[in-house]
Amino acid sequence: MELGLIGLGKMGGNMRERIRRAGHTVIGYDRNPDLSDVQSLEELVGKLKGPRVVWVMVPAGAATQATIDELAGLLSPGDVVVDGGNSRWTDDEKHAVELGIKGIGFVDCGVSGGVWGLENGYALMYGGDAENVAKAQPIFDALKPEGEFGSVHAGKVGAGHFAKMVHNGIEYAMMQAYAEGWELLEKADSVTDVREVFRSWQEGTVIRSWLLDLAVNALDDDEHLERLKGYAEDSGEGRWTVEAAIDHAVPLPAITASLFARFASRQDDSPQMKMIAALRNQFGGHAVEKA
Repeated sequence: MELGLIGLGKMGGNMRERIRRAGHTVIGYDRNPDLSDVQSLEELVGKLKGPRVVWVMVPAGAATQATIDELAGLLSPGDVVVDGGNSRWTDDEKHAVELGIKGIGFVDCGVSGGVWGLENGYALMYGGDAENVAKAQPIFDALKPEGEFGSVHAGKVGAGHFAKMVHNGIEYAMMQAYAEGWELLEKADSVTDVREVFRSWQEGTVIRSWLLDLAVNALDDDEHLERLKGYAEDSGEGRWTVEAAIDHAVPLPAITASLFARFASRQDDSPQMKMIAALRNQFGGHAVEKA
């Protein structure tokens, strides 16, 4: 099928390549002309045959809103917009109404996979009406990892980004646990090779995971993380997870504490946050601050 893809950064550019490898046609647009296949959204829409599917992969908030507003004036009834960025689920509900007035479908899609997605595939969580999801299904199938798992129609509009938000909240807590364990091992005089302790956990233990593998990668690159500053940003989804927990009266002590730990990293050079920063750089290519 044909797809219009808006936003060709670290994620979007690799997604374009993976979809093309699956045999589909992708027309990409980015504000950077060196990355873009066309010079404008109008040109992108004009090159697609109806019913069109246009995937938006730009930063959440104002950038996504502006893109959807422009697409609303360019697309036709029966076309579908997929928001694959990290938008808040409440924005999805708003966008679905705005586009629905013009007869344009909307699907929200949480995407996980970071800089490794081109090779390994992207875990996808999407929400929307079955009719609109079906129009984008070949693209979902091209992006997902090989095998039975890795994608889900999570529910109605907003469900995809809500599921991805909770996924990221769990990720916060898991990274925090590894970081706390690493710092404690580093402080113990009796443990002389913390990196190899982490490596030993990669097989046969109940805490083995891809995040643990990435932690070992980071320690192989910088054994004591001495080149990193103990500072870690939060993407917003951790905050939204805690806010949703409050709205639903669901206790999330581990996830909430991990979010607050990132706030603490902005006050002191936290050893734990060196590991958090290293992990975020490993799986998502997120920027780090050097010591």
